[in-house]
Amino acid sequence: MADVGAKAALVVTPCYYKGGMNNTALINHYTKVADTSPIPVILYSVPGNTAIDLAPEVIIKLSEHKNIIGLKDSGGDIGKLGSLVYATQKNDFQILAGSASFLFPAYAVGCVGGVLGLANVLGKACCDLEQLYKDGKMEEAKQLQHRLIAPNMAVTKRFGVPGLKVAMEWFGYYGGPTRSPLQPIGQPDIDIIRNVFKSNGFLD
Repeated sequence: MADVGAKAALVVTPCYYKGGMNNTALINHYTKVADTSPIPVILYSVPGNTAIDLAPEVIIKLSEHKNIIGLKDSGGDIGKLGSLVYATQKNDFQILAGSASFLFPAYAVGCVGGVLGLANVLGKACCDLEQLYKDGKMEEAKQLQHRLIAPNMAVTKRFGVPGLKVAMEWFGYYGGPTRSPLQPIGQPDIDIIRNVFKSNGFLD
């Protein structure tokens, strides 16, 4: 990927042998990846998909590595994110929210941004939230955050990638076909997603 222009690698936790993925194993794995990677590494903790939540002590240790530059955390534990921002502040390391459902509180505890599935559909709204926060317009940022939660849940946890692909088409993007083993969603579910976006002011 580096050879074709990637600037960084987002590396998800190994999870096939969950019983063996203790802190020592994870530190060893990410250290070896970072030691040999020609581009910087971003840790990716997504316990909803892997059932492995990178422990704070693992993240803090890995934040000291010169080729590990950040963390995308999709777990949604705001207390954990805030404590990691504080514990890693002396290192060249950044914390990123992994879901649009908690982007605003993530900014409030010191995260620098997000890597968001919903941004494939509502990229401008996600950027607007960041700008509102930076401008100190906290009430407006909070209200926008509230409106983003249901659409985000619809195209991630509830209907997943097939739902996201459908929604992308509504906003002029190419969602494309759903690839096996995932299956396309039916019209009743499409109608549910559309209603979620309409009721939160993102579709007419």
